[in-house]
Amino acid sequence: MPAYEHVFLARQDLAQAQVDTLAEAAAKIVEDHKGKVVKTETWGLRQLAYKIDKNRKAHFVMLSIDAPGDTITELERQASLNEDVIRYMTIRLEEHEDGPSVMMRKNERSERGDRGGRGGRSNDRGDRDNRRDRDEGSN
Repeated sequence: MPAYEHVFLARQDLAQAQVDTLAEAAAKIVEDHKGKVVKTETWGLRQLAYKIDKNRKAHFVMLSIDAPGDTITELERQASLNEDVIRYMTIRLEEHEDGPSVMMRKNERSERGDRGGRGGRSNDRGDRDNRRDRDEGSN
């Protein structure tokens, strides 16, 4: 069966219990249509890059799914009808990733206080100045 990842964003004013209910409803849709939810991850309430329907933040939830294409079509149809879901995206995978997703590993790293190897990187302004000097020297 094809593997998919389905990520949806829920409104910021929902309680965590309501977000969990949305995830369970999505899992039920998948299971009712001969699919299987391999993994469910709640990434929490996160800042959005831009406002979506007057929301500056959203609850992020990811489902790893093994299901036929018509199941995904129904899942996306139900997500588009739900007023609590402000965005969703489903992608097809070759295979599911073992262990926690990149977002969950990122959360673990930030809780520990790791910098992620950014200490020695120069800023963009310095790089721009170096490029300009190099370009002016060639003329």
